[in-house]
Amino acid sequence: MMPSIWDRLVSMVAAAASNALSSVVEAVRTLLEGDPETRRQVAFSVAMIALSAKMAKADGVVTVAEVDAFRDVFKFPADQAANVARLYNLARQDVAGYEAYAEKMAALCVSCENNCPILEDIIDGLFHIAKADGLIHEKEMAFLLRVAEIFGMADERFEQITARHTHVDGRDPYKVLGVSPEDDFPTIRKRYRVLASEHHPDRLMARGVPAEFQRIANDRMAVLNAAYAEIEKERLAA
Repeated sequence: MMPSIWDRLVSMVAAAASNALSSVVEAVRTLLEGDPETRRQVAFSVAMIALSAKMAKADGVVTVAEVDAFRDVFKFPADQAANVARLYNLARQDVAGYEAYAEKMAALCVSCENNCPILEDIIDGLFHIAKADGLIHEKEMAFLLRVAEIFGMADERFEQITARHTHVDGRDPYKVLGVSPEDDFPTIRKRYRVLASEHHPDRLMARGVPAEFQRIANDRMAVLNAAYAEIEKERLAA
């Protein structure tokens, strides 16, 4: 029986010279050099575990809702709960700053062909955890913004992701799709189709994101579809 992705992760932690997840990033780079697909999956998993654990502490309190949200995004097998908990707790205790870790993660992802979209998947997952207790705290938003900057994400792209998750006065469908109310409907439809293709759950799998993270893709597609449907209804009624 082939070892699971979780077995591989824990093995790398055990083999690391120090108890810092930053060393696991190097292990991903070296030990899996000849296996790019597994490397992408492991890289994404380590990033989600480490950065979500650190972000949960950004506002000084790790709530039950945030831990539950992590488990919601992170659909790991029941028999791997102990392994995931070990990695999560290690990330929370790691003295390394999240910025240094995010830099290592960005460098690793960029080095993998066609892997850049994974960085947006990570930000999406972090937003899901941050809003779990009902609001995104100022320090959590600063954390998310800084990680996005380290990932080299354009401001417009980050604003579009933010619009999918924060909507005090109601979600703005135009911001969600990254279009303007002044755009004609064919332009908006074209943009929606590009986003729908880019973020389809099958594409998530194709770029190496583990199947355990399908909740991210499903939620994202639901929001994109709802935004487009709202604009379409509005334009047809005009």
